[in-house]
Amino acid sequence: MRQQPSQQPGQGRTRQRAERRPRRIRRTVAAAGLALAAVLGAGGWAAADGQQAVTGPPPGTAAWVADTTLGLRLPDPATAAPAEVAAFFDRLPAAARESLAVRHPLVLGNLDGAPVRLRYRANEAALAEELGRELARATDPSLTPQDHTAARERAARYRTLLDGVRDGGRRFLAFDPRGRGQIAEVYGDLATARRTAVVVPGSDIDLRTFDRAGDPYGTPAGMARALHGATGGGTAVIAWAGYTTPVGVGPDAATETLAEAGAGRLGRLLDGLAVTTRPDAPATVFCHSYGSVVCGLARPGPEQSSGVVVLASPGLGVDSAADLDPRVPLWAVERNDSDWIGHVPYVRFLGLGHGADPTGPEFGARPLPATGAHGHTGYFAPGTASLAAFTTVALGR
Repeated sequence: MRQQPSQQPGQGRTRQRAERRPRRIRRTVAAAGLALAAVLGAGGWAAADGQQAVTGPPPGTAAWVADTTLGLRLPDPATAAPAEVAAFFDRLPAAARESLAVRHPLVLGNLDGAPVRLRYRANEAALAEELGRELARATDPSLTPQDHTAARERAARYRTLLDGVRDGGRRFLAFDPRGRGQIAEVYGDLATARRTAVVVPGSDIDLRTFDRAGDPYGTPAGMARALHGATGGGTAVIAWAGYTTPVGVGPDAATETLAEAGAGRLGRLLDGLAVTTRPDAPATVFCHSYGSVVCGLARPGPEQSSGVVVLASPGLGVDSAADLDPRVPLWAVERNDSDWIGHVPYVRFLGLGHGADPTGPEFGARPLPATGAHGHTGYFAPGTASLAAFTTVALGR
């Protein structure tokens, strides 16, 4: 019998690595297949229409930039950093500030770095202007019956929000009617609160749905209201529906295009809060579902955020916590057993998926409990361990 040649040192390990490589490739391909199946709606997942991200400065910016009434060059919303905006308004007399809010409410209401109370007033005026515009469209004979119906629906929504401002003291830090609409509502007093928090939502949130009553803890308004109440009013909380979210669980939810656009807008919001509230206590950011992808891609630094909390997360668009700023604490909430997000493949392949599971011990996030939470949207419900943990984090303890 022919004797087999003796094996050289290292050859066994080389062969083992070569044998493992096809298995890794097969696992990667299989994971990609799962992600693609999810995107295409397999297993009962809902496909959705693609969304076009709303980006850039708000309507009316050209008129704002061209306005020389005050004899000053106004900060360009497209290029001026929030710190520059804040410095401009610090030098401006009160009467001049008010005049800008009257002439350019949509611009000033969305201008990060502008005084908070001035933005509240500007957004009230912008809501009133948009209400009038939609009421006119609802009876415009040159438009179709479908246009009239859509205008009446938008007018009804604007009227509800405006009544909330005038009768119920609601405060809106942003309002943009473009696309599906964007808005940010403040719970508490940003001027006096010792701490600030921002809630970043996931899919299916826009101007119409950010405060829907049927799912109180699944909307940014409901989450913010619950957190504000749990802190005893010690933290002002912003319900931020300030980016174009995916609709349903489809290609937009499985890719990062909308999250990348949202990350830039979130970064400007945090920069603005840093110069208009308390720079010694930057905001804690709570990121739900697809919102955690936005937060991961935003990569807030310590001057922007005191910490980031992700919950019901499909991934952060990064491989581990080490890819984020190590000076900003990252917490990940454990998933409850009835949260469907646990069935999402935690992969990134050919532009699909959002990376590793942030609740896994190897990811490197600090764990938070979720005892008592149910479903994908129950983490802010009163009595849950998750809300108690959020309260502790939001208060900076």
